[in-house]
Amino acid sequence: MKRLSIVALALLSGCGPQGQAVTTTIPRPAPEEATPTGIAYLCDGSKEVSVVYAKNRASVTLGDRTWRLEYQGSAPGFRYASTTTEWTGRDDLATLRETAGNPLAFNCRPMRRTT
Repeated sequence: MKRLSIVALALLSGCGPQGQAVTTTIPRPAPEEATPTGIAYLCDGSKEVSVVYAKNRASVTLGDRTWRLEYQGSAPGFRYASTTTEWTGRDDLATLRETAGNPLAFNCRPMRRTT
């Protein structure tokens, strides 16, 4: 009987709110915000993209490359671009790609603020 109680408790412990994922939203600043705000994104393939947003610009870094991109009004979502590269997305999902369409990093989700 004691073993049955232990098994029952073990089964019941997995049925509570513990199984729910905890999500934290890291909002992007408004494009015109003057104070630099850094956000690190984790993308498919374990790629990390770091972005610093300030004054209608985004400085986007992947590996040893950094692009300076200008805000382009986009609804819905956001778009920062240069003649060669763009950082686009919606809500908490973004993509870094060459303007020719080749993705450099995709399915990027914010994971932490940076300094």
